[in-house]
Amino acid sequence: MGNKENIPVVPKHVAIIMDGNGRWAKKRMLPRTSGHVKGAKVAEQTLQDADDLGIKYLTLYAFSTENWKRADSEVSFLMEILRKYLVGSVDKSMKNNVKVRVIGDRSVLSPELVDAIETLENATRENTGLNFTIAINYGGRDEIVRSVKNIAKDLKEGKISVEDINEELISSNLDTKEIPDPDLMIRTSGELRTSNFLPWQLAYSEFYFTDVMWPDFDMNELRKAVEYYGSRNRRFGGV
Repeated sequence: MGNKENIPVVPKHVAIIMDGNGRWAKKRMLPRTSGHVKGAKVAEQTLQDADDLGIKYLTLYAFSTENWKRADSEVSFLMEILRKYLVGSVDKSMKNNVKVRVIGDRSVLSPELVDAIETLENATRENTGLNFTIAINYGGRDEIVRSVKNIAKDLKEGKISVEDINEELISSNLDTKEIPDPDLMIRTSGELRTSNFLPWQLAYSEFYFTDVMWPDFDMNELRKAVEYYGSRNRRFGGV
């Protein structure tokens, strides 16, 4: 993609809760949909910025299992933005050697959206550059429940024993089984919670919260978060 910047310590995997689109739009007396349109453009630029900083894995929280509670019109708009984004990402991802994965429960998504997801994943499967993960209809507790059900099924069928159940087995049944846990989690717009985002995977991640709303998030803000990460002493329970 672009030219790599020289930052001493860069997290291998950055996960971002993209928050504040609606409030950004309201502040400018615009419809909430305008915030989502701008937010989608920022997400695309953040992909480039992350690669320029040397980040290997980027995960963005695009639509949570709780987001279905929003107005039907807003949900429909978000789903269409996501579909168009995924369709438009095929050529760009191939050009930039980006490998794309989508995590979350696809069972309630429209056939059109699922088709766009599968087309993008299949097209980029062999790419070797930045690993880009998009969380759509994702909820951390839901993911763990689905993992437990898979393990219970294998246990019932005699494929595994109770003694086989450990952290590695649970991790291997999560949506994120192919990627490392995030080193750094960023949340925009001033909210200080993880909102059911990757609860298992964030166990040892550094958290960075900023008041900047997602549509205003840029390379400078990403760099600040990465530099904050570099200042942390990560002991993982050791001395």
